[in-house]
Parts: sequence; structure tokens; C-alpha cells
Amino acid sequence: MVKCIAISSNTSWYIYNFRKNTILFLIKHGYQVIAIAPEDEYSAKLSELGCEFIHIDIDQGGTNPVKDLKTLFYFYCIYRKRNIDVVLNFTPKNNIYSTLAASVNGTKSINNIAGLGILFINESITSKVARFLYKISQSKASKLFFQNEEDRKLFLDKKITTNVETDRLPGSGVDLSRFVVSPAPDDGTVRFLLIARMLYDKGIGQYVEAARVLKEKYGDSVELCLLGFLDVNNPSAVSKQDMQSWVDEGIVNYLGTSDNVEQEIAKVDCMVLPSYYREGVPKSLLEAGAMGKPIVTTDNVGCRETVDDGINGFLCEPRSSKSLIEKLELIINMTHLERLAMGDKSRIKIENEFDERIVISKYLAAIQECLSKNE
Repeated sequence: MVKCIAISSNTSWYIYNFRKNTILFLIKHGYQVIAIAPEDEYSAKLSELGCEFIHIDIDQGGTNPVKDLKTLFYFYCIYRKRNIDVVLNFTPKNNIYSTLAASVNGTKSINNIAGLGILFINESITSKVARFLYKISQSKASKLFFQNEEDRKLFLDKKITTNVETDRLPGSGVDLSRFVVSPAPDDGTVRFLLIARMLYDKGIGQYVEAARVLKEKYGDSVELCLLGFLDVNNPSAVSKQDMQSWVDEGIVNYLGTSDNVEQEIAKVDCMVLPSYYREGVPKSLLEAGAMGKPIVTTDNVGCRETVDDGINGFLCEPRSSKSLIEKLELIINMTHLERLAMGDKSRIKIENEFDERIVISKYLAAIQECLSKNE
């Protein structure tokens, strides 16, 4: 009998962009695959991959308990109606509510704790409730994957999980056949790029402050670009008005969003992410590293995993525009060949530590382990 694997996330965009090759791999190995997420323009693309798509309402950044209870009920209905053997959960609310609903219906859950965001930074009531929900739900999972050692240690130290097997993944991994070394043009302009959801927690404010200083000092010989979703449902979101004011000031270029980020990464000399958010391992840094780009990021959970300081990039202090400017100037003052050589070290690091095939093989092993326990 064909085994059914579900993949759940808070957007279809996430599943398509981050888990596409996992879906193709599972289908190729004879599994039926169902994608469970809110419907968006990527839902049809998921169906085109050969998996079934089921819509679910999830209030991504919201804290309304009534809406979250509805999400829990929707998950319960899906698992009650469908004979799903194992679900792979991604993103916080899915990790919580999908796991709870799946456990009642005998479906095994494999959860990916991809960064803990603001939930484990502040002490608001919302954060305390979220931590409580994590504690209840994650004990019902079959396996927890973490993207960095600090997050795994935090879960174990706070006894959020005590009885569930844990393992570490190299982030989401990166498709080394799609993201290939692409040297930036040697045209006298040093280009920096930040790819992320436009959240202040991602260090957008520090990046803009750095841009203001560097543009004044270096003029058109430097260019600082931003790419990613704007005005998202998050208390830390950058507004359209803020972004427009920076663009009008002439200090940054906002590139919108893209399904072909490799085209934008190819043009730049260095990837930047001054995040002080609790990251898993940022996908943009892995993709840039695979394309042979030096990386400047913070000495922060999840981010520091991508950089050997001074070898393939530089680590700056979180929340410090001054530190960020210093590291970006190190890149600016290199020769073009020195930047390319540093980028080559990035490619080697990504090949050795972050190949997507490592991630997919670990998922397959975890699925097979869950299925063997069902038999």
C-alpha cells in the first residue's frame, strides 16, 4: 500500500521554494505527497509537481486564540478524513497545531524548528503562551529537527522536549546544481544584497544606516540592494512608506520579490544579513555562498554557522550599525580578485556542510523510521 506523506507550512510559497526537491524526491521514491498550506499563487505550482494540495487557514503572525483554535480544528478534520502516515511540519504554528491534531489521529509528526524568531527573545504574554504550546505539542512529535545547536540546547535546557529524538540539519540545505558559482562583474561598483522578509529584526535598520554612511563616503562606487516581502504581517515589519523614503533618499535599491533569486545574487559582490532575529540557518546566505559570494552577517544564532570569520566573510556585532559598516568597508576595500577568492571559500564551505541532499536523506531516514514503528 502506498504510504502518504504530508508537508505542512504557513505558506504555499515556503513549501514550493524551500521543499520542492524534497517533494520530487518523495514522489520519485513511491510516496503519495500532500501539501497543506494556505492557498496562494504557489499552490498550483505545488500541484504541478505531482502532489495534492489542501488549503488551510492560518493567521501567520496573528495572536488571536479563536483563529488559532480554528486552525487546530481544520488540521484535525484533515487528519481525520485522510489516511496520512507521516507529516513534515515547518513554521511555528504548523509545528504546534498540526502536531496536536496529527497525534489525536495517529499520524506521526516530524517537525523542523527553523529558528525561534522573537518567541524566545521577549517575555510578553504572547511569547509565554507560545512557549507553553510548544511544550505541549512537541512532546507529541516523533522527531524534531533543529537548524542550529543553540536552538536544540535551548529546547532541551528548558525541557520543552524531553522524550523526543532530536537531530540537527544544515538549515534547509541548498540545491548546488541550481545555485552555481557566478562571479560579479568587475565594473568598479561594489554591490551588496540583503535577501529576507523586510523585518527590522532582520537588521534592515542597521543596513539602511550603513547604506547612508557608505553612499555618502563612496558615492556610486557602492550599491546596496534589498529583496524580499514588504509590509508582511509581523510587528517588526518594514512599511512600504519607510522603504519608499529610503529609495527616494537614494541610499538603497529595493528589488521587490523574485522566484529567480539566483539572477539577483549573480550580480552582487557580497551577501549581507545583519539579523538579530533567532534564525535557523538563513537560506539566502546558503544560496549566496553556493554562488561563490562573500558573506557579511551577525555573530548571532543561525547566522554565524554560515561564516568562518575572515575566511569566507565577516561576522559583525548584532544591532550595531558601526560594526556592520566596518565589515562592509573591508569588502569594499578588497580588490575584485580578493572578493572572488573569498567567495570561492564560501562555495567550498556550502558544498561540505550544507548540500540539500544531506537534508533530504535525513528526512527520508526519519520517515522510514516512523513508518517502521507503525507496522
